[in-house]
Amino acid sequence: MHGTSLAPTGPGGADAGAGQAPQDPIPGPAPRRPLREHVCALTRDPGAAAPYALALALFCAYATLTVCRYRLMASASWDLGIFEQAVRGYAELRAPIADIKGRGTHILGDHFSPVTALLAPVYRVFPTPVTLLIAQAALFALSAVPVTRAASRLLGRRPGLALGVAYGLSWGLQRAIAVDFHEIAFAVPLIAFSLEALLAHRWRAALWWAVPLLLVKEDLGLTAAALAVLVAVRARRTPEASRVVRHALGVAALTALTAVLTFTVVIPAFNTADTYDYWAKMGGGSGPLDGADIKFRTLLWLLLPTTGLLALRSPLLLAAVPTLGWRFLSSEEHYWGTAWHYSAVLMPVVTLALADACAGVRRASRARPWVRSYAYHLPPAVAAAALALTPSLPLSALTEPAAYTVTDEVRAVEALLERIPDGADVEANTAPISRLTSRCRVFWLGNTRGLTPDFIALDNRRAPGRDTLAYARQLHPKAAYRIAGEAGGFVLLELRS
Repeated sequence: MHGTSLAPTGPGGADAGAGQAPQDPIPGPAPRRPLREHVCALTRDPGAAAPYALALALFCAYATLTVCRYRLMASASWDLGIFEQAVRGYAELRAPIADIKGRGTHILGDHFSPVTALLAPVYRVFPTPVTLLIAQAALFALSAVPVTRAASRLLGRRPGLALGVAYGLSWGLQRAIAVDFHEIAFAVPLIAFSLEALLAHRWRAALWWAVPLLLVKEDLGLTAAALAVLVAVRARRTPEASRVVRHALGVAALTALTAVLTFTVVIPAFNTADTYDYWAKMGGGSGPLDGADIKFRTLLWLLLPTTGLLALRSPLLLAAVPTLGWRFLSSEEHYWGTAWHYSAVLMPVVTLALADACAGVRRASRARPWVRSYAYHLPPAVAAAALALTPSLPLSALTEPAAYTVTDEVRAVEALLERIPDGADVEANTAPISRLTSRCRVFWLGNTRGLTPDFIALDNRRAPGRDTLAYARQLHPKAAYRIAGEAGGFVLLELRS
């Protein structure tokens, strides 16, 4: 990647010269066009439709993967069931009670995510967990549109599309798709649209896209504040600097204050213990250096294959600080690594930070030739890296015939669970949960808080020798259960009348 660059010859275009800096180092705001004019432009110029075509392809891939995993009963966590219980509550015009978290638990007393109520109308028509999975796939795919458009505006269409592909295949999004539904699905496109507006100098739009993060999850209020600070930083050398900086800092203060109130007042008000349960996870261990090797590897995964480290030149990385901060300060090891969904909200940040850094290097008249060449070649390189890593990531399952085949064992387990009547109280572990939450009241094993359930549904595959009746007596000493059926390593226990 070193040596003489074959970079484009004009500022920001596909044929711009790497050795020339534009006369105005700060591009003006992107012009606004009516929707009808925008659609006509896409019709006349098929190349402009590339971000939307990419988003459609990503949606098909994400949706296929997540639905296939559901059909094979390959759920990775209990969260799909928790969120379905909350959305089902909204859809039925009652409180979003998530009994899986504990009998009568109000979901807003666990995490403040009222944004999930937006799924209620669709869920009312299609009352199935697949509705949530499809919605998440659509939201993640939608976020590729602003990422690709912003990168294309800064670097040209081909490099921009390359970064869009790298983003869509990023390990953070693939990991999130593979662990079912989470509320952060709404945050990913909001952050992407906010950063796109910021890079186009549409300051008001950048702030408006950031503020709804307050309704997605409590910690994302701090991310909204960071985005507002970025608006103030980027707008400080523009003609309208005084007004924009004042408004942006006001939004930053307001969103940060709202986040603090959500942690300390709003969530405890819905919580039966009058507290925020996750404070306990911010203590313990040896402090920020606990698990330093895992945290360092996570940082490398964020910055090396996705940005080639060049994103470190962009202030946009500030938007990643709140999320990385609470994760790395926590004593919960699951937050530190790359295995779960926690990095999905960072993917639009690091990708657009890379686009911003590449554009900055191209504009810099004093940039060293090798740095300029590196910046020019990096977008296709990170796209190639994302493609190379995909065989080891969840989307690789789409190439395996077994991903599309529902086995006789799975059908037998489904038939077993269908014996449970609608409206029954069921205690279950991970695999049966999402098959029951749309029609039963479901509790997590050992967390019924005194209620004796009608059925206990166990995925017993990891403990094949377990005496399930003895286990049921441990859970409910005063109750008697009988084995109602077994299939594929699953056991269904029914309360004796």
